[in-house]
Amino acid sequence: MSTLLCIETATEICSVCISKEGKLIAIRELNEGYTHAGRITILIQELLNETQLSWKDIDAIAVSKGPGSYTGLRVGVSTAKGLCYALQKPLIAVNTLHAIAHHTKHYLAIQPDSMIVPMIDARRMEVYCCVMNGALEPLQPTEAHIVQTDSFDHWLNKGMVYFTGNGAAKCKEILVHPNAIFPDEILCTSKGMIPEATQRFLQNEYEDVAYFVPYYLKSFVGTQPRKKV
Repeated sequence: MSTLLCIETATEICSVCISKEGKLIAIRELNEGYTHAGRITILIQELLNETQLSWKDIDAIAVSKGPGSYTGLRVGVSTAKGLCYALQKPLIAVNTLHAIAHHTKHYLAIQPDSMIVPMIDARRMEVYCCVMNGALEPLQPTEAHIVQTDSFDHWLNKGMVYFTGNGAAKCKEILVHPNAIFPDEILCTSKGMIPEATQRFLQNEYEDVAYFVPYYLKSFVGTQPRKKV
């Protein structure tokens, strides 16, 4: 049996779902900006109420590990770790970009000869991204990338490339290659985590709850408030 709670807070969308045997059975999502800290536990309880499941029915808790928003990732990972520690459940971590790619492939029925570039906004013209083929095999690893007009020409010259996630919209006017496709409806969602989370559960690929930290990719840079004159 694999009944999993999946938590996704890497972007502005707060999303939680429950899957059973790799299939979505219930989901709760909010797109209200970064209000995750005050809403995530409420959404989780709503899921349990809807499905009439108790915590003893949950086999493991999966969390989107990043890259993504520094604050959002901390909220999701802290919630997942707290639940795992208190309930003695295993912790599963899923790359956020991989989850977006899974959702893209399922939603759009991507062909094997096409490619997917999931993107997360990293401010200005920078994105966190990777490149995967239609079978969701990695072609280029996760990186922080400053988007320019020729950024993905190597892949675009090979075939159709789907740019998805909340970082794709700002690239639409820059990447004008005829093979570039921008399906606006593909954003970050916990249901995209289900395939990889289920596979990791079946293979017993768990994280150390005590030492696991989010995959920020880049160090957090804080700003000092201006002094009043």
